[in-house]
Amino acid sequence: MEKPEQWQRIKEIVAAALERTPDQRLPFVSEACGDDQSIRLEVESLLSAYESSVGLSESEFTTQLVDAAQMSRSLGPYRLLQKLGEGGMGQVWLAEQLAPVRRKVALKVVRAGMYDDSVLRRFHAERQLLAIMDHPAIAKVFDAGTTPEGQPYFVMEYVAGTAITDYCDRQRLTIHERLELFLRACEGVQHAHQKAIIHRDLKPANILVVEIDGKPVPRIIDFGLAKPLTPYFPGESFHTKIGGFVGTPGYMSLEQADPAVQDVDTRTDVYSLGVILYELLTGFLPFDTAKWKMQRLEEILRHLREDDPVRPSTKVSSDHETSTSRAQARRIDPGQLVSLLRGDLDWITIKALDKDRDRRYGSVSELAADIARYINNEPVLARPASPGYRLRKYVRRHRAAVSVAAGVFLLLIGFAVLQAVQIRRITRERDRANRIADFMTNIFRVSDPSEARGNSVTAREILDKASQDIDTGLAKDPDLQTQMMNFMGTVYETLGLYSTAESLHQRAGEIRRQILGPENPDTLMSEQQLAWDLAGQGRYVEAEKLTRTVLDAERKVLGPDDPRTLDAMYNLGWIIHLEGRLSEAEQLDRETADRRRRVLGPQHPRTLSSLANVAVDLQGQGKYAEAVTIQRQVLATQQRYSGRDAPDTLHTMTNLASSLDKEHEYAEANQVYQDALDTERRVLGPEHPKTLATMTDLALTEYHQGRYVDAEKLYLQTLQIERRVLGAEHPNVVKVMMGLSGTLMGERKFSQAADLSRQAAEVQARTLGPEHPAVLESLKVLASALSQAGQSAEADATIRKIIDIDRRVLGPENRETLDAMNELAGILTDQRRFAEADKLYQDTLATELRLLGPDDPWTATTRYNLACNAARAGQSDKALSILREAVKHKMPLRFVRDLDKDTDLRSLWADARFRALVADARQRAVAGQKQKP
Repeated sequence: MEKPEQWQRIKEIVAAALERTPDQRLPFVSEACGDDQSIRLEVESLLSAYESSVGLSESEFTTQLVDAAQMSRSLGPYRLLQKLGEGGMGQVWLAEQLAPVRRKVALKVVRAGMYDDSVLRRFHAERQLLAIMDHPAIAKVFDAGTTPEGQPYFVMEYVAGTAITDYCDRQRLTIHERLELFLRACEGVQHAHQKAIIHRDLKPANILVVEIDGKPVPRIIDFGLAKPLTPYFPGESFHTKIGGFVGTPGYMSLEQADPAVQDVDTRTDVYSLGVILYELLTGFLPFDTAKWKMQRLEEILRHLREDDPVRPSTKVSSDHETSTSRAQARRIDPGQLVSLLRGDLDWITIKALDKDRDRRYGSVSELAADIARYINNEPVLARPASPGYRLRKYVRRHRAAVSVAAGVFLLLIGFAVLQAVQIRRITRERDRANRIADFMTNIFRVSDPSEARGNSVTAREILDKASQDIDTGLAKDPDLQTQMMNFMGTVYETLGLYSTAESLHQRAGEIRRQILGPENPDTLMSEQQLAWDLAGQGRYVEAEKLTRTVLDAERKVLGPDDPRTLDAMYNLGWIIHLEGRLSEAEQLDRETADRRRRVLGPQHPRTLSSLANVAVDLQGQGKYAEAVTIQRQVLATQQRYSGRDAPDTLHTMTNLASSLDKEHEYAEANQVYQDALDTERRVLGPEHPKTLATMTDLALTEYHQGRYVDAEKLYLQTLQIERRVLGAEHPNVVKVMMGLSGTLMGERKFSQAADLSRQAAEVQARTLGPEHPAVLESLKVLASALSQAGQSAEADATIRKIIDIDRRVLGPENRETLDAMNELAGILTDQRRFAEADKLYQDTLATELRLLGPDDPWTATTRYNLACNAARAGQSDKALSILREAVKHKMPLRFVRDLDKDTDLRSLWADARFRALVADARQRAVAGQKQKP
């Protein structure tokens, strides 16, 4: 490291060299430095840096030399090259890291002499906040240290990029491409907000774009960096002082610019992003900051408070001199640019720039979500409360049924308008327009929604009247008739009324088959909708057969990669999953996902649905960790592009919660289920099938945590609604019955549990077949309930029937077979046939030790059951020995909790060795819970 006197000599030589012409400098340096090679190398390095710098005057470069002299040319492995910027608190230098890797970095150091406690605390806090951020769109922190003079510094990623607005203009990016790049920048800002960090100086110069593998990637820099206090010049930043503020005129929100406002929050960054968005779209700033140069701060604040920015489309259309060049930079004509901006992009930008932060987007993620909706051709939330918007509000207040009624109205009106446009072309089509008008007038000759007797009545009045009138009202136009049948059938499906939907889709298919032929795409569409209705009623065999027929025909007629063919593949995979053939379903769903990714793109909702189905298949096979990984990825994409209230997003949330439940992550599972349930009740209504399914799933998670009373309450509420809405034999109803039966077992209401599980098994045997896995699972619960209720003979016969089927269908070492063997052994224990029970438990345990290992919960459960059998047989020593092994190998917590209360172990309660074992088991359980992440 050079000494101060050496630096003084270096500075003098460099200053003298700069006064000479470039060809005279090298001979002068050789003569001035003499034999001192270290000084000569420093001088030549600085002259080289000067010659490669752009836009620096000699005086500015000399100032850099002074700065460098104050803090030395090297800090550890970092060699300072050039000062990049300076703020009220510190300086930022371009440096070269020499070891352990060689690379360019940005180094920030506290300015010499600024060592008061407040400055150092702020500098250290800034360094720590930057270090905790980890996002591709944010420049990373590499290192930190202190100079020999005691100045703290930290080292950041050097971003040799271009300001986002300049990059977009140079590359002539389209509006769509600019929005995609802007979204990635929003993700970085949102990440900072999640870390409780507000940037406060967002502007194009602080969002640099670099190209990685030929693709533009934004990098956000200067998080929390203080800037020089130059308050009236656009493009330069204020620095933070007590009672001051931070930011750049033109990009600052009103509350940030006003020193009297002390509670600046993340919405100030939303405003700044709104300005950047405005500039990306139009090439202009919302306000003419050039006029602020000669104005005082109070005058600038008055402009911010009183003046509203003009809409982006108005800004472009009113500036005729530059509109052509701005449009060309976006690869569009000026008139087309105005048309593109007018509407959603106007509303989104102006909402982000609202002076009142309470009317702004509440977060950066909300702004990004609205832009994603625009990109996906979906309605944006920034639109004002038009009559249509108020109608949607009314619908939400009056539950799902009225929402469906309004949806049907809008759907049919849109359909009518489309047909009306077509019929104007030729006179012959005028009759069709009259038929449509007459049909719609008749359909909607019902009560006004505000005067309806009830929400469900309003929806069913419209739907039922339409389905009844469609045969007569449109009989002369079969093409239109079948289209309307399919529309209304789909609406019935959304209500879960599959039998009514089946009738409409079947009639549409029959008409189309006669008129268009069996392999016409429209005919196949009706057939596929019919298959889905069959699956919704639990008629899986019929649904699979019909779907395979449709799929074969569509591959032949449309091709294997046509979106409609891929829809049929998706439907077939789900039906196979419902039938319990999970490995086969996974294989088909992966193929569908791969084809959809190639044809539709990785972020298309249908691609994401296929990936979500792969996760469900994995979950069904016990591969929970793989399922959770896929579901988290799908959910993050759906929330970004579709919104948190979208049906696909809610579906993925419940699937993720189910996987978390299977992984015993109950707290997170509960929270995800509850979030989904709250949204479904608000969006779909409390009696929608999807809402009820989520209630069932939440009840199961409550059961797994031993909260039986809460689980029973949820199951009873769901069962009462589903029996009324879906019918007594619907698969969803049977699922709730079995869940309730298990909960009653947990509450020791064994007779009630036996009656309920017997009813469920009888329904399943009729609808699914006597050997279906769901039937065997219901029979297993029935046998357990019978045994606990004292009906041992029937329990014995029931469980032996299950074992025979499992061994024959699944194999002797299948998990279900071993579980059934455990159930039978428990029944034998209840019958005091201890020796038989012991042998059966030992056989099961030996297989589990070989297949699962000693620490698996299933193995520990079998050990516990074996110990209970020994205790009831009076074999105390044997029971205690087995229990010690169970405790040693992670006995399930549900057993530990009631170990000294279990009536099967009553003979051990007075034994001191047993009490010591109980204490040891609880200590291990508590330690295990603390270690669990």
